Amino acid sequence: MQMSFEGRHVVVTGGGGSLGCAVVTKLLGAGAICHVPLAEARPPDRHPALDDPRCRFQPGVDLTDETAVVSFYEGVGRKAEQAQSRLWASVHCAGGFAMGPAMETSLADFDAQLRMNLATAFLCSREAGKLVRKAGGGGRIVNVAARPALFGELGKGMVSYAVSKAGVAALTQALAAEWAEHELWVNAVVPSIMDTPGNRKAMPDADHGQWPSVADIAETVVFLASPWNLSTRAALVPVYGRS
Repeated sequence: MQMSFEGRHVVVTGGGGSLGCAVVTKLLGAGAICHVPLAEARPPDRHPALDDPRCRFQPGVDLTDETAVVSFYEGVGRKAEQAQSRLWASVHCAGGFAMGPAMETSLADFDAQLRMNLATAFLCSREAGKLVRKAGGGGRIVNVAARPALFGELGKGMVSYAVSKAGVAALTQALAAEWAEHELWVNAVVPSIMDTPGNRKAMPDADHGQWPSVADIAETVVFLASPWNLSTRAALVPVYGRS
């Protein structure tokens, strides 16, 4: 039986990026109504959901700004109520990556990774959690950590990124425990190197066939965000492919 999100409202942050785009595509295919905040003034020209009326792009949202995040989720809540529905899930693909030796990493660089990866996940989880708790009936939150979050030695040369994603992993499990009584399941996927055009360009000599595709990772994300996920919470789910 195919998972159905028919009539369910879902936020997807980072919905203009490779993974976020794949998640939005699968959610729309399952009948969801997607709300996609964008830092940019407009969605990417080649976004597959550009002309889909069930995909509501919201440009100019800075997810590191608390006021902007609160306003965005309040708007999603109002739109869902007007449709006699509610927010069901929030998927957090927004973030950033940076490399560099620790001795050459400034506090500003370190803080930028924390804000892009950890602060955005916290703020969006918090505001989504408020809407789900207010409506009752449970819901789902899915974060995106990374393999170095689980194996710190893999953070060599990318300490800011590794620490920020480790924070996402800890945040996921802490919120899952705190919100279990509200049937709000919080989980995270933990990708290795994803097969994206950017990663292929950065690592042209790697065996790209070993990397998990964003479409395959999106399958796991969508399951965790779905009503078919009846009991999984606090999970840090490896999505490594063959890598």
